[in-house]
Amino acid sequence: MKNINGRNLILASIVILCFVFVGFALGQRSFWLAGLFLVLGFALMGLGISSNKKQENAH
Repeated sequence: MKNINGRNLILASIVILCFVFVGFALGQRSFWLAGLFLVLGFALMGLGISSNKKQENAH
């Protein structure tokens, strides 16, 4: 069984929360806030993917 990387787990949880907040913001008809959370979610997801790629290349 692989070790769980705590940093990536926290980052993934934050990305999921961002997308949950997109749904909440749309329900409140706050489209600018939904857009903000959407961009933030994709940016954090990209950060996590690039972090994983760097970590794989280091081994």
